[in-house]
Amino acid sequence: MNAASITRPMRAVLDSFAARTGAKYELEPGASLEIARRLTELRRTPDVVLLADPEVFPRLLMPQYVRWYALFARNRIVLAYTASSRGAARINGENWRTVITQPGVEVGRADPNTDPSGYRALLTMQLAERHYRDRGLSARLLAAAPERNIRPREADQVALLQTHELDYIWTYQNLAENDGLKFVKLPDEIDLGSPAESVAYSRVETRVLGKRRGDTLTMRGAPILFALTIPVRAENRALAERFVAYMLSTDGRRVLRSQHLDALDRAISVGAGAPAVVNIP
Repeated sequence: MNAASITRPMRAVLDSFAARTGAKYELEPGASLEIARRLTELRRTPDVVLLADPEVFPRLLMPQYVRWYALFARNRIVLAYTASSRGAARINGENWRTVITQPGVEVGRADPNTDPSGYRALLTMQLAERHYRDRGLSARLLAAAPERNIRPREADQVALLQTHELDYIWTYQNLAENDGLKFVKLPDEIDLGSPAESVAYSRVETRVLGKRRGDTLTMRGAPILFALTIPVRAENRALAERFVAYMLSTDGRRVLRSQHLDALDRAISVGAGAPAVVNIP
């Protein structure tokens, strides 16, 4: 099971692994919080889990369902659009906040209660208000992306953008590049893509649904990282480890990067019990 935003690079690396080994696979995308709830509420156990926010593992899945996770890729939030979007001819990295808050402009975002890009969009709005020292900017940006434009999964928004129902979407850079979309590169101080801005990012937070009905979790700003694990009860553990080893290898990283996913040069494991293959350069 993988975060929907990395379905294309995951399919590419799985196809490459299958061609080398003869293995067969089933790929089930979803929003990261939704995937976590498949394990905790539906009691489903995939052999490998790849999520768009490493915090989901300790907050929702450890230690009962997983014991470790490994960071393997980075990303950033962008504003994606098409040539037909309102304001497309003039939007840039300086005026974007004025363009997308104009009357009639439709902006989409993912559901923060199911998809990390949804709550990351909210964090980016708060960071923008701080960065530009523009009181009320976060509220204006939120109003420009009303609830009617929210979709459960960040990837679901792309079709609405391409059919001109939306003019802009808050999304990940890799997804915009994979789908051939135009996008505004936001300042490092607000796009959650720069490790050097970690302290500044951590000053903003938002709340999402927690483990049980009525519970909430506080999600703080942090550089965007993707992470994977092999669950405690994985049925095909040996094959899962072989796949993870391939994906984290030089060849695997090359495949991921060919699909616009910014793979880390070396995975970083957190927790206890990670297989040796995770820590091999």
